[in-house]
Amino acid sequence: MKFIPPFGLGTFRLKDQVAIDSVRTGLELGYRHIDTAQIYGNEAAVGQAIADSDVARDELFVTTKVWTENLGSGRVIASLQESLQRLGLERVDLTLIHWPSPKDEIPVAQYLGELLEAKRQGLTAAIGVSNFTITHLRQAIDAVGVDEIATNQVEIHPLLQNRKLVAFARQQGIHLTAYMPLAYGKVLTEPEIQRIAAAHGASPAQVALAWSLQQGHTVIPSSTKRENLAANLAAAELRLSTEDMAVIEALDRGERVANPGFAPRWD
Repeated sequence: MKFIPPFGLGTFRLKDQVAIDSVRTGLELGYRHIDTAQIYGNEAAVGQAIADSDVARDELFVTTKVWTENLGSGRVIASLQESLQRLGLERVDLTLIHWPSPKDEIPVAQYLGELLEAKRQGLTAAIGVSNFTITHLRQAIDAVGVDEIATNQVEIHPLLQNRKLVAFARQQGIHLTAYMPLAYGKVLTEPEIQRIAAAHGASPAQVALAWSLQQGHTVIPSSTKRENLAANLAAAELRLSTEDMAVIEALDRGERVANPGFAPRWD
C-alpha cells in the first residue's frame, strides 16, 4: 500500500460543480490525497475533477467509504464497484467502513471480511475504518488482523482530542486520520489558538492543522476557496513548540461536532 499522505483534501458537504472546482483547485495547488464517500453524493464529481487534471493516477491517493446501508452481505463489494464506476477509477487506494453498523446489527467481522475480499480482488489497495470506538477496533483487529487496518478516520481537533481512542490506536500501531480538524471553524475563534497563530505569523487554521500533523495524524480539511486551500496546505511547514502543543492540549473539552443518532457509544 502507498503511505497515506499526511495532508488530504476533504470533500464532505461539497456537491456537483462546487466539488469539481474544489478538487480541481486542490490538485493544482499540490494536494495529492482526495477523500470522498458514498454518502457524500460527490464521487462522480471527484472523479470528474481527477479526470480533468493532468496529475498522473499513480501520484494520487484516493479514499472512499462504504455507507452503513451497504454493510449487509454482498453489498460491500457491489457498492465499492459502483463507487469505482462513479469515480471513473479501476481501484481506489483506500476504502473505509464509514461507520460501524448501527446498533451493531451486522458484525464487524462480516463487513470487514468482505472489504478484505475486495482488496484481494484488486478493487482497493488498502482497507480501514472510520468512526470506530476502541471496542469496534478490537473487533476489527480480531477479524482481519491489525496490519490490514490502514487507518481509523475519526473526529479529532483541539476541542475534541479523543485521548482514550488515540492512546489505544497508538498502542496497537493503528494510524489515525483526523476529520473535521477545524471543528467547522469553532477552533478558529479560540483565543489561545489565535495567540499562537499571531506569534508564528500563521493563521489559526494552520495552527490547528499543524497540531494534528505533529501528532502523526493525517488531516483532511476541506474548503471551496483557493486561498484557504493553499493556506491549509502550508500548515505542513509550521512547527509548533512543546509549549504551544501543551497549551492546545489544555483546550480539550470533548466538543464533538459529528454525532448522528446512529453513532456508537463513544469512548
